[in-house]
Amino acid sequence: MPAEPQPASPIKDFDGFVALLRQRRPMLPKRLKQVADHALAHLDDMAFGSTAQIAERAGVQASTLVRFAQALDYSGFSEMQEVFRSRLRRQVVDHRERLAALRGTQAATGGAVALLEGFVHASETSLTQVKAAIRPADLEAAVTLLAGARTIVLVGARRMFPVVSYLAYAFGKLGIRAVLVDNVAGLGPEQAAIAGPGDVVLAVSYAPYAAMTVEIAAAAHQRGVPVLALTDSALSPLAENCRLWLEVAEADYGAFRSVAATFAVAMTLAVATAEKSGLSADPDLDR
Repeated sequence: MPAEPQPASPIKDFDGFVALLRQRRPMLPKRLKQVADHALAHLDDMAFGSTAQIAERAGVQASTLVRFAQALDYSGFSEMQEVFRSRLRRQVVDHRERLAALRGTQAATGGAVALLEGFVHASETSLTQVKAAIRPADLEAAVTLLAGARTIVLVGARRMFPVVSYLAYAFGKLGIRAVLVDNVAGLGPEQAAIAGPGDVVLAVSYAPYAAMTVEIAAAAHQRGVPVLALTDSALSPLAENCRLWLEVAEADYGAFRSVAATFAVAMTLAVATAEKSGLSADPDLDR
């Protein structure tokens, strides 16, 4: 008799989990799709919430969470929850590990000059990649979307917060109404809730995706607010909850990723939106 097929081994890393979920989501029943959408929009909640709490917030029965986990090859919800917790543990130690890895490269003996050369090269690579990745039609559509907005709500956290902060500055100098979600006192979702159908949410996040950014984008998308996302992959949770997304994949040096391409795209969107709207730049924009 032929041997029975062995059950697939459950995926332990978060990026692999997201890829698997994107692959299987179209084949999931309605309730399991509902859990999938909730999971990608509430990453921290999935890591620390109890089964009862997560089920209530997702609008399903607790048993549905178990079925969801088993549909992705896990024995139960607790085993799958460890994947979400591993994502948070990785964030805590990630920069120390990167620095340790960097010490094993030529930068260890080349000093600051070698570091500069490495980071410049990573930036050049990022800029070359983004030119090839973004389709002109998508870029024009993004500019048209922003130019037609009553208010642009800017959302980004951690490494991407400087990008949206720059956009708030640039849009202000260009006479374009924009609101920066700074998440002071944890009020990011409340700040972003001002966005209505006549507005646009511009959300920026790359793996490992910032939970606040993903949650705000998903909530806005569900309310019918157009969302424009800058993100790194079709597997990104932002790509599932937006009107349009632009792919920006940053290269790294010693596992420290560049932000050069992201800033180039941000500057392009700001100035092109002003031109599309027939506005003139403030002479102090470059100060």
